[in-house]
Formats: sequence, C-alpha cells, structure tokens
Amino acid sequence: MAAPESDLGRLIERRVTLIHRLDLIAKGAQITYDDGAPVDMASEKARLEAEVTRLDRKILALQPPAGRA
Repeated sequence: MAAPESDLGRLIERRVTLIHRLDLIAKGAQITYDDGAPVDMASEKARLEAEVTRLDRKILALQPPAGRA
C-alpha cells in the first residue's frame, strides 16, 4: 500500500532539513540548549546521520516501484 504523496513529500522535506543541519555541523556550527549549555556536536551529528538513514529507508519504501511513477 502506497502512502499519500503528502507523507512522502513531508519525509523528503525532513531529510533535506537534516542534511542541511549536518552541513552546518561540518562547517563548525555550535548549538546550545536553552540554558546555554553546549550540545555535544559529535553526538548530534551521529543522531542526525542515523535519522537520515532511517528516513532513506522510509522514503524508499513509500516510493512507487520503478516504471510506475
């Protein structure tokens, strides 16, 4: 069963956002929590990479089979 196009589009947009954040981290971005404490950027990078991998699997599963787009 295929998901509605909006679900696929939403997942793709989320993936693009995560890739952008990974790019910012690669360029040296630093983020902090609301209390000013620094976020461990190595852990954040690993978390984002894992999420991109998860989204890749979901997007692939939701796309129509080749030749049926």
